[in-house]
This record gives sequence, C-alpha cells and structure tokens, in this order.
Amino acid sequence: MTRRRVGVLGTFVWDVIYGRDGRTVPAQEWGGITYALAGFDAALPDDWEIVPIVKVGDDLAREARTFLATLRRLAPDAAAVSVPYPNNRVELRYLDDERRSEVLTGGVPGWTWQGLQPTLAGLDALYVNLISGFELDLETASLLRQHFKGPIYCDLHSLVLALQPSGLRTLQPLPRVAEWCRCFDVLQVNEDELSMMAPDGLALAATALANGVQNLVVTLGPRGAVYFAPSHFARLADRALGAAAGTAVSSATGALRTALLAPAAGEARVKGDPTGCGDVFGATYFSRLLAGDIITDALRAAIAAAARNVEHRGATRLAHFLRGELSPS
Repeated sequence: MTRRRVGVLGTFVWDVIYGRDGRTVPAQEWGGITYALAGFDAALPDDWEIVPIVKVGDDLAREARTFLATLRRLAPDAAAVSVPYPNNRVELRYLDDERRSEVLTGGVPGWTWQGLQPTLAGLDALYVNLISGFELDLETASLLRQHFKGPIYCDLHSLVLALQPSGLRTLQPLPRVAEWCRCFDVLQVNEDELSMMAPDGLALAATALANGVQNLVVTLGPRGAVYFAPSHFARLADRALGAAAGTAVSSATGALRTALLAPAAGEARVKGDPTGCGDVFGATYFSRLLAGDIITDALRAAIAAAARNVEHRGATRLAHFLRGELSPS
C-alpha cells in the first residue's frame, strides 16, 4: 500500500520536571516534539506515515534514534538530523496543575529555507509545532507557505515566549500576527498564547481567517477547546473551496462558525501529568482531519487523547498507551 506522508516539524527536548504529582524527585524524560510524534503514531489512519523534520543535538542523537524506532508509523526513510550543538533541555517547575515555569538551555538551531526545502519533497501534509519558538522565522514560514501546496497545521506553542539571559521563558506579544497567520491553514493556540496575539478569541479569529487560516483552535485545558472556521469549512478537504472563493472571511456576511467542545462525560481531567497535552491534542486533531473527519468529530478525538495523556508519564511508550495497548517494557 502506498502511504501518504505527513511531515512533523519540531524539536527534540530533554525535560527535567519538578513538582509533578507532588513528587520531590524531579522526573527526567523526553519532551518537546516527542509528544506530538506519539500522538500521530496513535491517531494516524493506516494509509499515512510520519516523516519527522527534526534536529537533535549530537549529545542525544543516539537516544533520539532509539525513540523514533518505537514509532509504528515512522516512514522507513525517516531520520532525525544530528547537529553539532548541545541538545535543547528544559527545566519545568509546576506551580499548579496548569501553570509552570520553563527554563531553556541548549543550542539546536532553527531551519533556513535552503535547509528546509529539500525535506518537503514527497510530503502530502505538514504539521509544524514551534516547540522552541526558533524552528522557523517569518521569512522561512512565508516561503514554506508559498512553495508547499498541501495543508499546513501550526501549533504556535513557544513563538510568543521570550528567552531571558537566564534561560527563563516569558510571554511576549507577537508582532506581525497577520503575516504569521498567512502561513498556515489550521492554527492552534492556548489561552496564554492568544493573549499575546489579540484581545480575545473573536478578534484573533477575525485576523486569522481574513488572512487565510481556515480553522483556528483555542485549547482551554480541562474545559476543552473552542474552534473558529469560515462557513464553508467543515473538513480539511474544504480548504480548496476557500482557495477558490478567496481566503478572506466576508466582513459583510460575518460568515464565521464557532463552538465550544467540552470533554465528554468520563473525560474530566484527573490528577496526573499535563505535560504534552497540547501536543497530543494537535497531533490527534490533525490526524483525524487528514482521515477526513469533520471538525467537531476530530476535536472530540483530540480532547479525549489529551485527557488520556494526563494519565501517562512522559512520551516514551505514550503511543501504546493512547492506543489502549499494553506498553512494552
């Protein structure tokens, strides 16, 4: 069977996590793009495969290869790019179930267009997760949109985080919001990220949809997610209709759909590990859109997967857990 290919662009991160589950001893494990990779491995339909577009510091390259080898849907020609820099490492300190501080060290560089363009050959879709916030600059993202004709999903993630001299990540407003929106078909943000881009969800939706985004999703943690879409867009195949009719939402008709989807009964968040929930959410959501699901069905699957992620510790063997399988030891 010829499989279609989804590129997964992000950064490997080694996490040191304090305050999770009230433990005094920090947990150390893979983080960053590994959560999204596990989410895709669990949720992609059988006729799709994963092509990681990731760099990893040579100090952790062997461990990254070991992680990738656990993925069932990894493309046979896929590999991480080892670079001669210390891998990104993040110290997370949880203040409560939702809030945490983050300190970044390491030096894995982002992608230039010259380096990125060859990796796009043969891809049918692309998922971009700005784990560090430095994976793509606006010029490279704009060239990506110009040259790649498949659907592009973006989890904005750390693009709105400044890097202090100590490595502490702090929120900062995102300049040129409209230009960033022009680069993607589906855009995912959480509430903090939204606040750095617009006064509220409707304001961001107006900017995003007027600049070519077909679907804006705002994750709300244990409350679920809210989506915004133009009236024509019910599933990913409808992006062609938007291109034919012009990308801007008509301000005259106010042609906008929005809804809040809350977790289903039995999916209420329990105490556990919230690390990576947004990444699992996005990977599952895009997987189900690629499978042909309508927005609401795909969102329900994503919310359920994020809730299930809370019950697992780390990204190692997470795909097995999300599929409901016994994890190999």
